[in-house]
Amino acid sequence: MKLAAGFATAAMLLTACASDDDGTDDPTTGTDGEGASGEDVQVGMAFDVGGRGDRSFNDSAAAGLDRAGEELGVTFQDLSPASDGSNRDELLRELADGGHNPILGIGYAFFEVMDTVADEYPDVQFIRIDGPPSDRENVAVMTFAEEQGSFLMGVAAALKTETGQVGIVGGNEGEVINAFGAGFKQGVEAVDPSIEIEDQRLSPGEEPAGFADPAGARVAAEAMYQRGVDIIYTPAGDSNVGTFQAAAEAGKWAIGTDSDQYETVGDPELQEAILTSMLKRVDSAVFESINTFIEGGDVESTSYDLSDEGVGYSTSGGFIDDITDELDDYKQQIIDGEIEVSRTE
Repeated sequence: MKLAAGFATAAMLLTACASDDDGTDDPTTGTDGEGASGEDVQVGMAFDVGGRGDRSFNDSAAAGLDRAGEELGVTFQDLSPASDGSNRDELLRELADGGHNPILGIGYAFFEVMDTVADEYPDVQFIRIDGPPSDRENVAVMTFAEEQGSFLMGVAAALKTETGQVGIVGGNEGEVINAFGAGFKQGVEAVDPSIEIEDQRLSPGEEPAGFADPAGARVAAEAMYQRGVDIIYTPAGDSNVGTFQAAAEAGKWAIGTDSDQYETVGDPELQEAILTSMLKRVDSAVFESINTFIEGGDVESTSYDLSDEGVGYSTSGGFIDDITDELDDYKQQIIDGEIEVSRTE
């Protein structure tokens, strides 16, 4: 079931936001927000590695949280994990002990620890962004068809490459980033199967370090550009800026992820190297789930895709204005089921 307000009505330019509110006053408790106003609700959020300020995945979540504070009147506290992500469970418990409800965990890696902590706090609504489904009654999971949005990024890369070589610099080899990579490759191949695709990940398996390694991303991207790649897709969170730096220095292109990174990168020189970004509307999922909680509704696990603008692409900078008709044609074919995009290769 979709949440009360769809992404199509919530679509807006995503920018990174910040808040000085630590959300420590007047905590609320309870299993839902029925009968509560926004001012009665104190939201907790635990980010993925990189935290607020990554200009990508976490900042998309932060934008939804900040919007809930501004428009719904909630107070909130957000926390970031250690660089290895080892204290995710501690963050969730800290928020629960502080009276926060609902509590959101941002990222696939929360899938095991959130279920464990949710068992300890049955009266708290937990919401996870990404990851496998949960059988806990007080855990809702919001997932996205990253492969569909990434397919369009592959189409864009294939239409724009001048060398016939494109690449991927991904944060790790986990299920979600693999979906980004698989979708991108399918999009490239749909346009021109002869295009060469390089694929390098910054961390093995589900290891999170690759999402906070701009230097490593820059080295990987520089090597690809030197080998003739002229467009790199970079689903790597805070590390994306390293790829943008390499692209700007080489006079090549990079494609951002999660947020409209042309708008969030904060550097005019880097903006000129960002061809487009795959939008993953974590901001809208966060806002709508909080709003549903306040209104007393059930916060249900939900999957978002191209059909409801849960994923999409940005046009900031005007660099893909000449190919948007083709992108939209592929988008409609996916929505209509004429093209099926796999999450795996």
